[in-house]
Amino acid sequence: MYRREIAPRVRLESSLSLCVAALVFGMFAISDYHYTGVSTELYLLLVMRLVVVVSCLVLAFLIGRVGDYNRRIWLHALPLWILATGIILIVPLRPESLPTQVTSLLVAITAFYLLIPNLLPVVAIASLYLSVGFLTTAVSVADISVVVTLRILLLVIMANAVGFFALLRLETLQRKQFALLQDERVQNRQLVEEIAHRKSLEAQLRQVAEQDALTGLDSRRHFMARAEALLRRARLEKAPFSLFMIDVDHFKAINDTWGHRQGDTVLTAIAETCKRSLRPQDVIGRFGGEEFMVALPNTYPKDARAVAERLQQKVSELPVIDAMPDHRLTVTVGIAGVLDEKTDLGVLINQADRALYAGKHGGRNRVVLGHEVKDEV
Repeated sequence: MYRREIAPRVRLESSLSLCVAALVFGMFAISDYHYTGVSTELYLLLVMRLVVVVSCLVLAFLIGRVGDYNRRIWLHALPLWILATGIILIVPLRPESLPTQVTSLLVAITAFYLLIPNLLPVVAIASLYLSVGFLTTAVSVADISVVVTLRILLLVIMANAVGFFALLRLETLQRKQFALLQDERVQNRQLVEEIAHRKSLEAQLRQVAEQDALTGLDSRRHFMARAEALLRRARLEKAPFSLFMIDVDHFKAINDTWGHRQGDTVLTAIAETCKRSLRPQDVIGRFGGEEFMVALPNTYPKDARAVAERLQQKVSELPVIDAMPDHRLTVTVGIAGVLDEKTDLGVLINQADRALYAGKHGGRNRVVLGHEVKDEV
């Protein structure tokens, strides 16, 4: 995962580093002319530098395009070996400039370690090749004493050790940083999943709290909250507001005769009929076992009566249920309306309940207005 994550950055940094190194290597052709003048050695140095520069630039381009160091690690190693070979070849062609070449060697070793990222084994092998090759060529070609050889050897060992451990520490820190980043990503993903799970649970709990499980209508508590909000708005706007309570006639007999499953089917069918018969702005909820409550904003009691009678008619037209071939479904409705600004939802519900009670005792299957009950009393 770490290698896949850093692969684009490694390609880019390797390409840029090789381009810079190749150009710097080519610029030292000026010093070749200073040491050798116009000579065969100069031409050989120029050809060698040109080959190294062109090769490194071509390889830098290839690394930038297809340099996946997981599968093509040789592509990253090859330019380092070419540069190292070029530096080594300078010694036999310019043996008199050995002191300055030692400085260039140390700079090159350090550059190998610091400029080529995340390829410690490749860099270490290339630096070892450069160090051994340079030292062997210097001893073979240049006339240097044992003391000078030991000094160069110590400098080379120090440069390799410093570069190796610096790059090792850098790569270790980068891997630790990546591991921490991965842990953070995992924790963030788990947190997102946990939040989504909690939201799902909250939605389910809200649905359970707000909806009746059987009919899908508003629960009693949720209906009360919505109806209260509609009533407050009606008071502010001085608009009419009505409320009616629906009771399924002889529902206990249905349960006792045909069973509770059949009773549930009846309640579900009536609830669907009520929802289809009401306006979008009307609110309906299941108030009790076989009782439903409807809030109708911007509706006068006489208009609410027309709605209730239409609903009552549709219930009576429901298809005959197979288990109840001889039974016709009917409902009784009690209606209440806002009488004054002080009338609250509890008063309206009591008024509708009294009207419903009067309708049931008056023979059921009827619609009763609350003020009619008062007139009778």
